[in-house]
Amino acid sequence: MLVHDHHVRAWREAAELCERLPWLTTAQAEDLSRHYVQQRVDLTRRMLRATVERAGQLREEYEARYAELRRALLRRHALAACALVAGMGGAGALVSLLGR
Repeated sequence: MLVHDHHVRAWREAAELCERLPWLTTAQAEDLSRHYVQQRVDLTRRMLRATVERAGQLREEYEARYAELRRALLRRHALAACALVAGMGGAGALVSLLGR
C-alpha cells in the first residue's frame, strides 16, 4: 500500500513537471515521466535500505548498552547484598560479644 502510494505520488509529480515544460512532445513527456518515476523509486529504495540498516545498527548498539547496564546493576546488587550479609554478620557477632 505504501509503495503504491509512493508510486502514484511520483507519477503525479512527474506530470506536474511535464506541465511546466509545455514544449515537450507527448512521447518526450512520457519518457521524462518514466525516468523521473524510476529515479524517485530508486532513491526511495536506497533511503529505505539505509534506514533499515541504521535501525539494525542502533538496535545492536542499544542491546549491547542494555546488557552492559544490566550487568552493572547486577554487580551493584550483588555487592550490596554481600555488604548487607557481612554487616548483619558483624552486627550479630557484636551482639553476641556484648551479650556475654
